[in-house]
Amino acid sequence: MRAYLVVFRMRLLMELQYRGAMIGGILCQMFFGLVLTALYRALYAGHPQSVPIEHVVSYVWLQQAFFRMLLATDPDLLDKIRSGNIAYDMCRPVNMYWFYYARIAAQKLMGSLMRGVPMLMVAALLPKGWGLTLPDSPLGLLAAILSLVPGFFCMCALENVTMGFTMRTLDPRGIQSMLNLLMMTFSGNILPLTLFPDSWQRVITLLPYAQLLDAPIRLYTGEYAVTEAFHIIPVQALWAGLLIMLGTGIWKANRKRMIVQGG
Repeated sequence: MRAYLVVFRMRLLMELQYRGAMIGGILCQMFFGLVLTALYRALYAGHPQSVPIEHVVSYVWLQQAFFRMLLATDPDLLDKIRSGNIAYDMCRPVNMYWFYYARIAAQKLMGSLMRGVPMLMVAALLPKGWGLTLPDSPLGLLAAILSLVPGFFCMCALENVTMGFTMRTLDPRGIQSMLNLLMMTFSGNILPLTLFPDSWQRVITLLPYAQLLDAPIRLYTGEYAVTEAFHIIPVQALWAGLLIMLGTGIWKANRKRMIVQGG
């Protein structure tokens, strides 16, 4: 356990070095946040929806703030898979799955804090209808934060599932593009899930992708009552456990049949 904590801490410190990328990411996500907000305001001007525009705008800003958490990947691992240098990691006296789980968790966490916190502070200062609104109650904020924890574990587990498939194909572009499209669509990043038809939502909200950010954001905006956190968080924890089991199974199978090419 200590080895994984050391890996986690070292990766956190490494992420602190990329301040230029942080500033660029903040400006990029702020731009997309403003564009999406303008589009939804135009939509509401012609066709008002049942969900208040303030909730949709808050949904957009929270999705943009945690975009790095959603799609961050480990480029070092991808290079090692392509070059065959992952064979050296297989000689480490640690579990490879948890070694890289600690790395990606630190990368997603620090990247999101460095970009998300400044973004949300700026978004909260924007005029009403354009910026982030505060939750209806402190309990709603607390429930959203608690729900974000198992959602974060789901994100890291999904990333390791993607890497497990990449070890079989050696080229991450196909499987990663497909899984990232599913994640962005059904996590609410492209279109807030609150705007999908109710019949669709009954299915989509049960998928693992909805547990990543959609569930915490709905608790924040009040779309979900605070009391619903008592069954939302167990569902998130269940999906996190299932995805971790799937990932460890794939990595274990890959280790038994891996063929490393190179010198």
